[in-house]
Amino acid sequence: MTARILVVDDVPANVKLLEVRLLAEYFEVLTASNGEDAIETCENGKVDVVLLDVMMPGMDGFEVCRRLKGDPATAHIPVVMITALDQGSDRIRGLEAGADDFLTKPVNDLQLMTRVKSLVRLKTLTDELRLRAATTRDIGIEELLSRRLPEEQAVPKVLLIDERPSSCDRIARHLRDHAVLEVVNDPQAGFFEAAAAPYECVLISTAFSSYDPLRLCSQIRSLDRTRFLPIILLANVGEEERIIRGLELGINDYLMRPVDPHELIARLRTQVKRKRYNDQLRASVTETIEMAVIDGLTGLHNRRYLDSHLNTLFDRAVSRRRPLSLMITDLDRFKSINDTYGHDGGDDVLREFARRLRKNVRGIDLACRFGGEEFVVVMPDTDAMIAEKVAERIRAEIERHPFEIGSSGQLLNVTVSVGVSSILRGVDSVEQLMKRADLALYEAKTGGRNRVVAKAA
Repeated sequence: MTARILVVDDVPANVKLLEVRLLAEYFEVLTASNGEDAIETCENGKVDVVLLDVMMPGMDGFEVCRRLKGDPATAHIPVVMITALDQGSDRIRGLEAGADDFLTKPVNDLQLMTRVKSLVRLKTLTDELRLRAATTRDIGIEELLSRRLPEEQAVPKVLLIDERPSSCDRIARHLRDHAVLEVVNDPQAGFFEAAAAPYECVLISTAFSSYDPLRLCSQIRSLDRTRFLPIILLANVGEEERIIRGLELGINDYLMRPVDPHELIARLRTQVKRKRYNDQLRASVTETIEMAVIDGLTGLHNRRYLDSHLNTLFDRAVSRRRPLSLMITDLDRFKSINDTYGHDGGDDVLREFARRLRKNVRGIDLACRFGGEEFVVVMPDTDAMIAEKVAERIRAEIERHPFEIGSSGQLLNVTVSVGVSSILRGVDSVEQLMKRADLALYEAKTGGRNRVVAKAA
Protein backbone atom coordinates (compact mmCIF):
# COMPACT_ATOMS: atom_id res chain seq x y z
CA MET A 1 0.00 0.00 0.00
CA THR A 2 1.53 3.31 -1.07
CA ALA A 3 0.41 6.69 0.21
CA ARG A 4 1.77 10.12 1.09
CA ILE A 5 2.02 10.72 4.86
CA LEU A 6 2.64 14.17 6.36
CA VAL A 7 4.51 14.11 9.70
CA VAL A 8 4.13 17.31 11.73
CA ASP A 9 6.34 17.80 14.79
CA ASP A 10 8.63 20.61 15.99
CA VAL A 11 11.18 18.10 17.36
CA PRO A 12 13.47 16.86 14.52
CA ALA A 13 14.25 13.59 16.32
CA ASN A 14 10.54 12.71 16.53
CA VAL A 15 10.06 13.51 12.85
CA LYS A 16 13.03 11.36 11.88
CA LEU A 17 11.83 8.42 13.97
CA LEU A 18 8.38 8.38 12.35
CA GLU A 19 9.88 8.98 8.91
CA VAL A 20 12.13 5.92 9.21
CA ARG A 21 9.23 3.73 10.33
CA LEU A 22 6.98 4.88 7.50
CA LEU A 23 9.66 4.62 4.81
CA ALA A 24 10.27 1.03 5.87
CA GLU A 25 6.64 0.33 4.92
CA TYR A 26 7.15 2.07 1.55
CA PHE A 27 5.09 5.13 2.35
CA GLU A 28 6.11 8.48 0.88
CA VAL A 29 6.82 10.90 3.72
CA LEU A 30 6.46 14.68 3.86
CA THR A 31 7.44 16.68 6.95
CA ALA A 32 6.54 19.98 8.60
CA SER A 33 7.84 21.55 11.79
CA ASN A 34 4.92 23.88 12.54
CA GLY A 35 1.20 24.24 12.03
CA GLU A 36 1.34 26.88 9.31
CA ASP A 37 3.58 24.75 7.10
CA ALA A 38 1.39 21.70 7.72
CA ILE A 39 -1.75 23.52 6.59
CA GLU A 40 0.01 24.91 3.52
CA THR A 41 1.28 21.43 2.57
CA CYS A 42 -2.20 19.95 2.87
CA GLU A 43 -3.67 22.76 0.78
CA ASN A 44 -1.07 22.52 -1.98
CA GLY A 45 -0.15 18.85 -2.16
CA LYS A 46 -1.66 15.40 -2.24
CA VAL A 47 -1.61 14.24 1.40
CA ASP A 48 -3.28 10.97 2.37
CA VAL A 49 -2.82 10.99 6.17
CA VAL A 50 -1.51 13.59 8.62
CA LEU A 51 0.40 12.47 11.75
CA LEU A 52 0.10 15.58 13.91
CA ASP A 53 1.94 16.32 17.16
CA VAL A 54 -0.25 18.02 19.75
CA MET A 55 2.31 20.07 21.64
CA MET A 56 3.91 22.59 19.26
CA PRO A 57 4.90 26.24 19.84
CA GLY A 58 2.59 28.82 18.31
CA MET A 59 -0.29 26.94 16.75
CA ASP A 60 -0.83 23.67 18.61
CA GLY A 61 -2.07 20.45 17.06
CA PHE A 62 -5.67 20.99 18.15
CA GLU A 63 -5.86 24.28 16.25
CA VAL A 64 -4.16 22.80 13.18
CA CYS A 65 -6.70 19.98 13.16
CA ARG A 66 -9.63 22.37 13.54
CA ARG A 67 -8.41 24.45 10.60
CA LEU A 68 -7.84 21.43 8.37
CA LYS A 69 -11.26 19.99 9.18
CA GLY A 70 -12.92 23.39 8.80
CA ASP A 71 -11.69 23.87 5.22
CA PRO A 72 -13.69 21.94 2.55
CA ALA A 73 -10.47 21.53 0.54
CA THR A 74 -8.73 19.60 3.35
CA ALA A 75 -11.57 18.32 5.55
CA HIS A 76 -11.43 14.87 3.93
CA ILE A 77 -7.77 14.25 4.90
CA PRO A 78 -7.52 11.86 7.89
CA VAL A 79 -5.67 13.32 10.88
CA VAL A 80 -4.00 11.22 13.60
CA MET A 81 -3.01 13.30 16.61
CA ILE A 82 0.03 12.18 18.64
CA THR A 83 0.82 13.26 22.18
CA ALA A 84 3.17 12.32 25.00
CA LEU A 85 0.32 12.63 27.51
CA ASP A 86 -2.02 9.68 27.99
CA GLN A 87 -4.95 11.77 29.15
CA GLY A 88 -8.53 10.90 28.24
CA SER A 89 -9.40 14.59 28.12
CA ASP A 90 -6.71 15.16 25.47
CA ARG A 91 -8.06 12.32 23.32
CA ILE A 92 -11.58 13.68 23.54
CA ARG A 93 -10.41 17.22 22.81
CA GLY A 94 -8.57 15.96 19.74
CA LEU A 95 -11.51 13.94 18.49
CA GLU A 96 -13.84 16.89 19.00
CA ALA A 97 -11.43 19.01 16.95
CA GLY A 98 -12.08 16.57 14.11
CA ALA A 99 -9.17 14.12 14.48
CA ASP A 100 -9.75 10.66 13.08
CA ASP A 101 -7.58 8.97 15.67
CA PHE A 102 -5.33 9.65 18.65
CA LEU A 103 -2.05 7.89 19.50
CA THR A 104 0.16 8.19 22.57
CA LYS A 105 3.96 8.40 22.57
CA PRO A 106 5.96 6.24 22.41
CA VAL A 107 3.90 4.99 19.46
CA ASN A 108 3.71 1.24 19.04
CA ASP A 109 4.88 0.27 15.51
CA LEU A 110 2.08 -2.20 14.82
CA GLN A 111 -0.55 0.15 16.14
CA LEU A 112 0.82 3.02 14.06
CA MET A 113 0.98 1.07 10.82
CA THR A 114 -2.41 -0.57 11.13
CA ARG A 115 -4.07 2.77 11.91
CA VAL A 116 -2.32 4.48 9.01
CA LYS A 117 -3.22 1.70 6.57
CA SER A 118 -6.83 1.71 7.74
CA LEU A 119 -7.11 5.47 7.25
CA VAL A 120 -5.40 5.28 3.86
CA ARG A 121 -8.10 2.84 2.71
CA LEU A 122 -10.81 5.28 3.83
CA LYS A 123 -9.01 8.16 2.13
CA THR A 124 -8.83 6.14 -1.10
CA LEU A 125 -12.60 5.78 -1.10
CA THR A 126 -13.11 9.49 -0.49
CA ASP A 127 -10.57 10.38 -3.17
CA GLU A 128 -12.47 8.29 -5.72
CA LEU A 129 -15.66 10.19 -4.95
CA ARG A 130 -13.89 13.55 -5.03
CA LEU A 131 -12.30 12.68 -8.36
CA ARG A 132 -15.74 12.11 -9.83
CA ALA A 133 -16.82 15.38 -8.28
CA ALA A 134 -13.93 17.12 -10.03
CA THR A 135 -15.60 16.39 -13.35
CA THR A 136 -18.63 18.33 -12.21
CA ARG A 137 -16.41 21.29 -11.34
CA ASP A 138 -15.22 21.25 -14.94
CA ILE A 139 -18.81 21.63 -16.13
CA GLY A 140 -19.68 24.51 -13.85
CA ILE A 141 -21.62 23.06 -10.90
CA GLU A 142 -18.98 23.04 -8.19
CA GLU A 143 -21.30 24.88 -5.81
CA LEU A 144 -23.67 21.89 -5.71
CA LEU A 145 -20.88 19.68 -4.43
CA SER A 146 -19.34 22.13 -1.99
CA ARG A 147 -22.44 22.35 0.20
CA ARG A 148 -21.44 21.74 3.78
CA LEU A 149 -23.46 19.49 6.03
CA PRO A 150 -25.48 21.53 8.53
CA GLU A 151 -24.17 21.64 12.07
CA GLU A 152 -27.38 20.20 13.47
CA GLN A 153 -27.85 16.71 12.10
CA ALA A 154 -30.44 14.08 12.82
CA VAL A 155 -29.47 11.75 15.64
CA PRO A 156 -27.67 8.77 14.05
CA LYS A 157 -29.19 5.29 14.00
CA VAL A 158 -26.63 2.92 15.54
CA LEU A 159 -26.57 -0.86 15.92
CA LEU A 160 -24.89 -2.57 18.89
CA ILE A 161 -24.12 -6.30 18.58
CA ASP A 162 -23.17 -7.63 22.01
CA GLU A 163 -24.38 -10.76 23.83
CA ARG A 164 -23.76 -9.43 27.35
CA PRO A 165 -26.79 -7.58 28.81
CA SER A 166 -24.72 -5.60 31.32
CA SER A 167 -22.44 -4.29 28.56
CA CYS A 168 -25.42 -3.42 26.37
CA ASP A 169 -27.02 -1.48 29.23
CA ARG A 170 -23.86 0.58 29.80
CA ILE A 171 -23.48 1.47 26.12
CA ALA A 172 -27.18 2.35 25.93
CA ARG A 173 -26.79 4.72 28.89
CA HIS A 174 -23.73 6.37 27.33
CA LEU A 175 -25.51 6.97 24.02
CA ARG A 176 -28.97 7.79 25.39
CA ASP A 177 -28.96 11.39 24.12
CA HIS A 178 -26.58 10.88 21.20
CA ALA A 179 -27.94 8.02 19.08
CA VAL A 180 -30.97 5.91 18.32
CA LEU A 181 -29.57 2.59 19.49
CA GLU A 182 -30.76 -0.84 18.46
CA VAL A 183 -29.31 -3.80 20.37
CA VAL A 184 -28.96 -7.35 19.03
CA ASN A 185 -27.45 -10.10 21.18
CA ASP A 186 -26.96 -12.80 18.54
CA PRO A 187 -24.15 -12.08 16.01
CA GLN A 188 -25.85 -13.75 13.05
CA ALA A 189 -29.09 -11.90 13.75
CA GLY A 190 -26.97 -8.77 14.07
CA PHE A 191 -25.56 -9.28 10.58
CA PHE A 192 -29.05 -9.50 9.05
CA GLU A 193 -30.20 -6.50 11.07
CA ALA A 194 -27.22 -4.44 9.83
CA ALA A 195 -28.19 -5.26 6.24
CA ALA A 196 -31.90 -4.62 6.74
CA ALA A 197 -31.94 -1.10 8.21
CA PRO A 198 -30.19 2.20 7.35
CA TYR A 199 -27.68 2.28 10.20
CA GLU A 200 -24.91 4.88 10.25
CA CYS A 201 -22.56 2.90 12.47
CA VAL A 202 -22.34 -0.55 14.04
CA LEU A 203 -20.65 -1.31 17.37
CA ILE A 204 -19.41 -4.90 17.64
CA SER A 205 -18.26 -6.47 20.88
CA THR A 206 -15.36 -8.91 20.85
CA ALA A 207 -16.75 -10.80 23.87
CA PHE A 208 -18.88 -13.48 22.18
CA SER A 209 -18.78 -16.85 23.92
CA SER A 210 -18.89 -18.98 20.77
CA TYR A 211 -18.51 -16.70 17.73
CA ASP A 212 -15.56 -14.92 16.11
CA PRO A 213 -16.36 -11.18 16.05
CA LEU A 214 -13.96 -10.65 13.13
CA ARG A 215 -16.00 -13.05 11.02
CA LEU A 216 -18.99 -10.83 11.65
CA CYS A 217 -16.96 -7.78 10.63
CA SER A 218 -15.85 -9.57 7.46
CA GLN A 219 -19.43 -10.52 6.58
CA ILE A 220 -20.59 -6.93 6.97
CA ARG A 221 -17.73 -5.71 4.77
CA SER A 222 -18.50 -8.29 2.06
CA LEU A 223 -22.11 -7.22 1.53
CA ASP A 224 -22.71 -4.41 -0.98
CA ARG A 225 -25.34 -2.73 1.18
CA THR A 226 -23.06 -2.55 4.23
CA ARG A 227 -19.67 -2.28 2.52
CA PHE A 228 -19.22 1.33 3.65
CA LEU A 229 -21.01 1.06 7.01
CA PRO A 230 -18.61 2.24 9.76
CA ILE A 231 -17.62 -0.48 12.25
CA ILE A 232 -16.29 0.26 15.73
CA LEU A 233 -14.91 -2.72 17.65
CA LEU A 234 -15.39 -2.83 21.44
CA ALA A 235 -12.37 -4.78 22.67
CA ASN A 236 -10.80 -5.88 25.94
CA VAL A 237 -7.28 -5.19 27.20
CA GLY A 238 -4.90 -7.80 25.81
CA GLU A 239 -6.71 -8.14 22.45
CA GLU A 240 -4.21 -6.05 20.50
CA GLU A 241 -3.61 -8.75 17.88
CA ARG A 242 -7.35 -9.11 17.27
CA ILE A 243 -7.67 -5.32 16.91
CA ILE A 244 -4.81 -5.21 14.41
CA ARG A 245 -6.37 -8.03 12.41
CA GLY A 246 -9.71 -6.22 12.54
CA LEU A 247 -8.16 -3.04 11.16
CA GLU A 248 -6.64 -5.07 8.35
CA LEU A 249 -10.11 -6.49 7.59
CA GLY A 250 -11.54 -2.99 7.32
CA ILE A 251 -13.01 -1.99 10.68
CA ASN A 252 -12.96 1.78 11.09
CA ASP A 253 -12.15 2.24 14.76
CA TYR A 254 -11.99 0.53 18.14
CA LEU A 255 -12.45 1.28 21.82
CA MET A 256 -10.88 -0.49 24.78
CA ARG A 257 -12.96 -1.53 27.78
CA PRO A 258 -13.85 -0.05 30.16
CA VAL A 259 -15.34 2.29 27.58
CA ASP A 260 -14.96 6.01 28.31
CA PRO A 261 -18.40 7.47 27.47
CA HIS A 262 -16.97 10.76 26.20
CA GLU A 263 -14.50 8.97 23.94
CA LEU A 264 -17.24 6.66 22.68
CA ILE A 265 -19.43 9.63 21.75
CA ALA A 266 -16.53 11.49 20.11
CA ARG A 267 -15.40 8.49 18.04
CA LEU A 268 -18.97 7.68 17.02
CA ARG A 269 -19.49 11.29 15.95
CA THR A 270 -16.31 11.13 13.84
CA GLN A 271 -17.42 7.98 12.02
CA VAL A 272 -20.95 9.23 11.40
CA LYS A 273 -19.64 12.57 10.11
CA ARG A 274 -17.30 10.83 7.66
CA LYS A 275 -20.06 8.48 6.45
CA ARG A 276 -22.47 11.36 5.90
CA TYR A 277 -19.81 13.30 4.03
CA ASN A 278 -19.16 10.40 1.65
CA ASP A 279 -22.87 9.61 1.30
CA GLN A 280 -23.57 13.22 0.40
CA LEU A 281 -20.70 13.22 -2.06
CA ARG A 282 -21.99 10.08 -3.77
CA ALA A 283 -25.51 11.44 -4.01
CA SER A 284 -24.35 14.85 -5.21
CA VAL A 285 -22.11 13.36 -7.86
CA THR A 286 -24.89 11.14 -9.20
CA GLU A 287 -27.63 13.75 -9.15
CA THR A 288 -25.69 16.78 -10.29
CA ILE A 289 -23.86 15.02 -13.09
CA GLU A 290 -27.16 13.78 -14.45
CA MET A 291 -28.75 17.21 -14.15
CA ALA A 292 -25.78 19.02 -15.62
CA VAL A 293 -24.71 16.84 -18.52
CA ILE A 294 -27.91 15.19 -19.79
CA ASP A 295 -30.27 16.94 -22.18
CA GLY A 296 -33.69 16.70 -20.57
CA LEU A 297 -35.60 16.34 -23.85
CA THR A 298 -33.57 13.72 -25.71
CA GLY A 299 -31.69 11.92 -22.92
CA LEU A 300 -28.38 12.43 -24.76
CA HIS A 301 -25.43 14.26 -23.27
CA ASN A 302 -25.58 18.01 -23.72
CA ARG A 303 -23.12 20.59 -25.04
CA ARG A 304 -21.73 21.27 -21.57
CA TYR A 305 -20.60 17.67 -21.29
CA LEU A 306 -19.26 17.69 -24.85
CA ASP A 307 -17.16 20.78 -24.13
CA SER A 308 -15.69 19.04 -21.07
CA HIS A 309 -15.19 15.53 -22.45
CA LEU A 310 -14.18 16.13 -26.06
CA ASN A 311 -10.81 17.50 -24.94
CA THR A 312 -10.16 14.31 -22.99
CA LEU A 313 -11.03 12.08 -25.95
CA PHE A 314 -8.95 14.22 -28.31
CA ASP A 315 -5.88 14.26 -26.06
CA ARG A 316 -6.09 10.50 -25.54
CA ALA A 317 -6.34 9.86 -29.27
CA VAL A 318 -3.33 12.08 -29.98
CA SER A 319 -1.18 10.58 -27.22
CA ARG A 320 -2.01 7.03 -28.34
CA ARG A 321 -1.72 7.87 -32.04
CA ARG A 322 -5.23 6.57 -32.61
CA PRO A 323 -7.82 7.95 -35.04
CA LEU A 324 -10.78 10.00 -33.88
CA SER A 325 -13.64 11.38 -35.96
CA LEU A 326 -16.53 13.70 -35.30
CA MET A 327 -19.83 14.41 -37.03
CA ILE A 328 -22.26 17.30 -36.69
CA THR A 329 -25.83 16.63 -37.82
CA ASP A 330 -28.56 19.17 -38.49
CA LEU A 331 -32.23 18.34 -39.15
CA ASP A 332 -33.25 19.93 -42.43
CA ARG A 333 -35.91 22.67 -42.39
CA PHE A 334 -36.62 22.07 -38.73
CA LYS A 335 -38.08 25.55 -38.27
CA SER A 336 -40.89 24.69 -40.66
CA ILE A 337 -41.66 21.60 -38.54
CA ASN A 338 -42.04 23.78 -35.47
CA ASP A 339 -44.09 26.34 -37.39
CA THR A 340 -46.43 23.67 -38.79
CA TYR A 341 -46.80 21.23 -35.91
CA GLY A 342 -45.85 23.41 -32.96
CA HIS A 343 -43.04 22.90 -30.49
CA ASP A 344 -44.63 19.69 -29.22
CA GLY A 345 -44.36 18.23 -32.70
CA GLY A 346 -40.80 19.48 -32.99
CA ASP A 347 -39.96 17.85 -29.64
CA ASP A 348 -41.36 14.54 -30.89
CA VAL A 349 -39.02 14.73 -33.88
CA LEU A 350 -36.01 15.58 -31.72
CA ARG A 351 -36.67 12.70 -29.33
CA GLU A 352 -37.09 10.20 -32.14
CA PHE A 353 -34.00 11.48 -33.94
CA ALA A 354 -31.97 11.08 -30.73
CA ARG A 355 -33.27 7.51 -30.35
CA ARG A 356 -32.23 6.60 -33.91
CA LEU A 357 -28.88 8.32 -33.49
CA ARG A 358 -28.17 6.33 -30.34
CA LYS A 359 -29.19 3.11 -32.08
CA ASN A 360 -26.74 3.68 -34.96
CA VAL A 361 -23.59 4.47 -32.95
CA ARG A 362 -21.48 2.38 -30.59
CA GLY A 363 -21.54 2.46 -26.84
CA ILE A 364 -18.09 4.07 -26.77
CA ASP A 365 -19.20 6.88 -29.09
CA LEU A 366 -20.22 10.15 -27.47
CA ALA A 367 -23.59 11.36 -28.79
CA CYS A 368 -24.67 14.85 -27.69
CA ARG A 369 -27.36 17.39 -28.43
CA PHE A 370 -25.30 20.39 -29.45
CA GLY A 371 -28.19 22.82 -29.39
CA GLY A 372 -31.57 23.19 -31.07
CA GLU A 373 -31.72 20.65 -33.89
CA GLU A 374 -27.94 20.11 -34.06
CA PHE A 375 -26.34 16.95 -32.69
CA VAL A 376 -22.68 15.92 -32.39
CA VAL A 377 -21.23 12.40 -32.34
CA VAL A 378 -17.60 11.84 -31.32
CA MET A 379 -16.21 8.49 -32.52
CA PRO A 380 -12.98 7.28 -30.87
CA ASP A 381 -10.77 4.83 -32.81
CA THR A 382 -12.64 5.68 -36.03
CA ASP A 383 -10.89 6.90 -39.16
CA ALA A 384 -12.37 9.25 -41.76
CA MET A 385 -13.57 6.54 -44.13
CA ILE A 386 -15.48 4.61 -41.46
CA ALA A 387 -16.89 7.81 -39.97
CA GLU A 388 -18.29 8.84 -43.35
CA LYS A 389 -19.97 5.44 -43.72
CA VAL A 390 -21.53 5.75 -40.25
CA ALA A 391 -22.80 9.23 -41.11
CA GLU A 392 -24.31 7.95 -44.37
CA ARG A 393 -26.02 5.10 -42.50
CA ILE A 394 -27.59 7.59 -40.10
CA ARG A 395 -28.68 9.89 -42.96
CA ALA A 396 -30.30 6.99 -44.80
CA GLU A 397 -32.03 5.74 -41.66
CA ILE A 398 -33.61 9.16 -41.09
CA GLU A 399 -34.75 9.49 -44.68
CA ARG A 400 -36.07 5.94 -44.97
CA HIS A 401 -38.52 5.90 -42.06
CA PRO A 402 -41.04 8.74 -41.48
CA PHE A 403 -41.39 10.25 -37.99
CA GLU A 404 -44.59 10.01 -35.96
CA ILE A 405 -45.95 13.35 -34.74
CA GLY A 406 -48.30 13.78 -31.81
CA SER A 407 -50.81 11.38 -30.28
CA SER A 408 -52.53 10.89 -33.66
CA GLY A 409 -49.39 9.26 -35.02
CA GLN A 410 -49.26 11.52 -38.08
CA LEU A 411 -46.26 10.60 -40.26
CA LEU A 412 -43.71 13.20 -41.32
CA ASN A 413 -40.75 12.78 -43.68
CA VAL A 414 -37.57 14.20 -42.19
CA THR A 415 -34.05 14.49 -43.59
CA VAL A 416 -30.71 15.36 -42.05
CA SER A 417 -27.47 16.94 -43.25
CA VAL A 418 -24.16 15.75 -41.79
CA GLY A 419 -20.65 17.19 -41.68
CA VAL A 420 -17.73 14.88 -40.80
CA SER A 421 -14.12 15.61 -39.80
CA SER A 422 -11.22 13.51 -38.48
CA ILE A 423 -7.98 14.21 -36.64
CA LEU A 424 -5.09 15.44 -38.75
CA ARG A 425 -1.80 14.27 -37.30
CA GLY A 426 0.56 16.89 -35.90
CA VAL A 427 -1.37 20.02 -36.93
CA ASP A 428 -4.72 19.63 -35.21
CA SER A 429 -6.72 20.87 -32.26
CA VAL A 430 -10.21 20.36 -30.90
CA GLU A 431 -11.24 23.75 -32.24
CA GLN A 432 -9.97 22.95 -35.74
CA LEU A 433 -11.64 19.53 -35.67
CA MET A 434 -14.99 21.12 -34.78
CA LYS A 435 -14.53 23.90 -37.34
CA ARG A 436 -13.91 21.45 -40.19
CA ALA A 437 -17.00 19.45 -39.28
CA ASP A 438 -19.02 22.67 -39.12
CA LEU A 439 -17.74 23.77 -42.55
CA ALA A 440 -18.61 20.33 -43.96
CA LEU A 441 -22.12 20.65 -42.51
CA TYR A 442 -22.46 24.07 -44.11
CA GLU A 443 -21.48 22.57 -47.48
CA ALA A 444 -24.05 19.81 -47.02
CA LYS A 445 -26.77 22.37 -46.28
CA THR A 446 -25.88 24.72 -49.16
CA GLY A 447 -25.34 21.80 -51.53
CA GLY A 448 -28.95 20.65 -51.34
CA ARG A 449 -29.38 19.16 -47.83
CA ASN A 450 -30.00 15.50 -47.00
CA ARG A 451 -26.37 14.59 -47.65
CA VAL A 452 -23.05 13.84 -45.94
CA VAL A 453 -19.93 15.91 -46.52
CA ALA A 454 -16.56 14.82 -45.07
CA LYS A 455 -14.00 17.58 -44.63
CA ALA A 456 -10.52 16.13 -45.03
CA ALA A 457 -8.64 19.36 -44.36
